[in-house]
Amino acid sequence: MKFLQRFLLLRFLRLRFLLLRFLLLSVTMIVVACATPGDTLNKPAVIKKERETLNKTSGVKDESTAEDLNLKDNKKVKAIPLPQLNALGIRDHWRAVPYQDISGWESDDHKQVWEAFNRSCRSLRFRAEWNNVCDAATQVSGNDSNAVKRYFEIYFQAYAVMNKDGSLEGLITGYYEPVLHGSRTKRAPYIYPVYRTPNDLLTIDLKEIAPETANLRLRGRVLGQRVVPYFNRAEITSRDLLADFELVWLNDPVDAFFMEVQGSGRVYLVDEKKTIRIGYANQNGQVYRSIGRYLVDKGELNLTQASAQSIRSWAKAHPERLSELLNSNPSMVFFEEKAITDDRLGPIGASGVNLTAARSIAVDPLSVPLDVPVFLSTTYPNKTAPLRQLMMAQDTGGAIRGNVRADFFWGTGDDAGNLAGKMKQQGLMWVLMPRAAPKEFEPIILVK
Repeated sequence: MKFLQRFLLLRFLRLRFLLLRFLLLSVTMIVVACATPGDTLNKPAVIKKERETLNKTSGVKDESTAEDLNLKDNKKVKAIPLPQLNALGIRDHWRAVPYQDISGWESDDHKQVWEAFNRSCRSLRFRAEWNNVCDAATQVSGNDSNAVKRYFEIYFQAYAVMNKDGSLEGLITGYYEPVLHGSRTKRAPYIYPVYRTPNDLLTIDLKEIAPETANLRLRGRVLGQRVVPYFNRAEITSRDLLADFELVWLNDPVDAFFMEVQGSGRVYLVDEKKTIRIGYANQNGQVYRSIGRYLVDKGELNLTQASAQSIRSWAKAHPERLSELLNSNPSMVFFEEKAITDDRLGPIGASGVNLTAARSIAVDPLSVPLDVPVFLSTTYPNKTAPLRQLMMAQDTGGAIRGNVRADFFWGTGDDAGNLAGKMKQQGLMWVLMPRAAPKEFEPIILVK
């Protein structure tokens, strides 16, 4: 019966998807037909302009102008003529730019991102478009910031990320890995549960019937012969619907909530006297809604006050309204225990690698692919001091939606949390994508 229900649901969803795609295509044709020659929707003009830019910024035809990269063990790799770009994976809202147009590129200490980049390369190297660039990375001296910088300039093309309206600035927030106290058993003061994934949560991966929806998943539960939305936060907490699915118990409900927002955390188990890491396992399928925005809409805080610290202060001053506040976000995250393989590293992000403090960001994968380098230009939390450095897109988040949108991973503990909670800055983003590297352009390894 469950198989039949799932089959019928998938067929229904496919029909809806095809209808939606038809409608979107029709609207697009109408808009393009009505666009003026100067309109940004005039794709031939945009493509022509982009190709002109690419011709200027790609390809060093005279090898005598090429520089050398310093390599490990006193070796060098001859800088290769920059080939044409790999068209696969390039998005419509990106525009190719030369590195000299990236504010802060020259001043960054590029070697600080090298370890994070190589962790992503361990899996990316098996993709055709990444094979050459990741192989070349094994020869570069990671302790030489200039060598790392030149490596990215040679093997990658930079693209400015734009919003749908053509603007370049977007919201940059911060997140971190909290360190909390808890217990595997419920006992005062550890009475606030963190849940593991319930058995009745149904996750539907639509790419099985529509590959175009690879990043879309539906979640729900079976009710009779129908699939209905899964319980929201208020239903779960008020009716104790997930009894026996508690993973750990914490001593603060606000801590438990914010750990869901962060997506992971470390918990010191007071009974066992050891620290474990718990990370994202699943989600109830409900839309994420910001509790900070809820307080602003209710007139409890103004927009500039809506930080994690101010929300905590408000919750402490209004304990009788705490349930109202937390339940305003119907989304709930479920966790699982994760191994701590290296205490220096952060939790495992959505790309499957451990995050690096101040060098990993969460992005919207519909705009920026996971595991690619992204140069970020913003400011430090509540300051005007510039924060411009190369990052790795290694995570995602329920609230991270949009083209120019990133969540900056600050690290583990209270200091990181203080920075993350205050960060709500405007910023610019540039994606770095591999240049196509035909066989004849493979690097030549030279020994001094």
